[in-house]
Amino acid sequence: MSAKRYHLFEVYGIELEYMLVFNTFKPAAIVDKLLTKKAGELTSDVENGAIAWSNELVAHVVELKTNGPTSDLNGLSELFHKNVLEINALLKQFDSKLLPTAAHPLLNPLTDTELWKHSYSEVYELYNRIFNCKGHGWSNVQSTHINLPFFDDKEFEKLHAAIRIILPLIPGLCASSPILEGKNTGFKDARLEYYKTNQKEIPELTGLVIPERAFTKVDYYATIFEPIKRAIKPHDTNHILDHHFLNSRGAIARFDRNAIEIRLVDIQECPKADIAICALIIAVLKLLVDKKLATLQEQKKWVKEDLFVILNPIIKVGEQYEISNLEYLKLFQLEETITVQVLWQHLFQLTKDAIHESHHEAINCILSEGTLATRILKAVNNDFSEVNLKKVYWDLADCLNTNQMFEP
Repeated sequence: MSAKRYHLFEVYGIELEYMLVFNTFKPAAIVDKLLTKKAGELTSDVENGAIAWSNELVAHVVELKTNGPTSDLNGLSELFHKNVLEINALLKQFDSKLLPTAAHPLLNPLTDTELWKHSYSEVYELYNRIFNCKGHGWSNVQSTHINLPFFDDKEFEKLHAAIRIILPLIPGLCASSPILEGKNTGFKDARLEYYKTNQKEIPELTGLVIPERAFTKVDYYATIFEPIKRAIKPHDTNHILDHHFLNSRGAIARFDRNAIEIRLVDIQECPKADIAICALIIAVLKLLVDKKLATLQEQKKWVKEDLFVILNPIIKVGEQYEISNLEYLKLFQLEETITVQVLWQHLFQLTKDAIHESHHEAINCILSEGTLATRILKAVNNDFSEVNLKKVYWDLADCLNTNQMFEP
């Protein structure tokens, strides 16, 4: 989002992260070579028309993002896919390609992690010194970020209230990281399981993942940014870290660009699935913001602890988790215990007419066949041998290349 201010749901910013892997299936720490090949010189950012490419903390992850705010969510699947095809064509000469999903199933973080060594590297080095970035929570976590604008405090209040309410349900829609180091982790969303404790050395950064009840800019600074600044001070002796950058909650307010960024979405098998998920989440947020489901007061009164208690088991069980908190279900006009999957089906019925039909097939696939994590485990079928895992994940790489849903 640029410095220009936009009103609620006027524009969107979407970011997709992908891992590069060699044809041997090993992570490929060659994002610098990819960007150099594209730009003709070493750079950390490439503008490619409507989509931009950039580096991340680790040298084997590339981020594709809308090049500035866009008002058209519906054309994004094709745009991102076109860029995926171009990147895969460039990677051919390096015997490598893009791998989808939020986690590589065989990556060893101790031996397979290389930090980005170029621009901005002093920030990454500092992070590495504080947190030791050789862990799955740093080097094996590809996600989708949704940036939504707000114009002023009034709009921030509504948007932040709605986003906090929906955050616990997100892994039940898009978990895609069930396998690490060749084993079933027991978590549908292992990425988020790591996310919770990734920065345990400075707990103020992530908090309880669900943001605090802060509904104005002044409140947000006092409740979230000030404690972060105090906590980082002894570590950041050269003053190079920005509080916006440090805030690692599941949704973060970016007052530098008047947007809130949602960070709990695991990346899927292809842009078609990613953008469909974004469209559904945004449509439900609109219902909440417009008070079609619950009043603003009802949304605002939820404390982070109570929302975390709902999020935490969904990280583990995904869409199969039964929500029994009737007070929470009332926010969605439901009166009895139901699974997260059924809750999302209910929300899709409420929003279907507002969601472009190009997204319906992907949403229906996820809501009937299960999260990508569930579909991956079904395809793996309890055979966690290296040969079988490679086979399943190469199939997922094909889905990315063809922009098709993964159906085991």
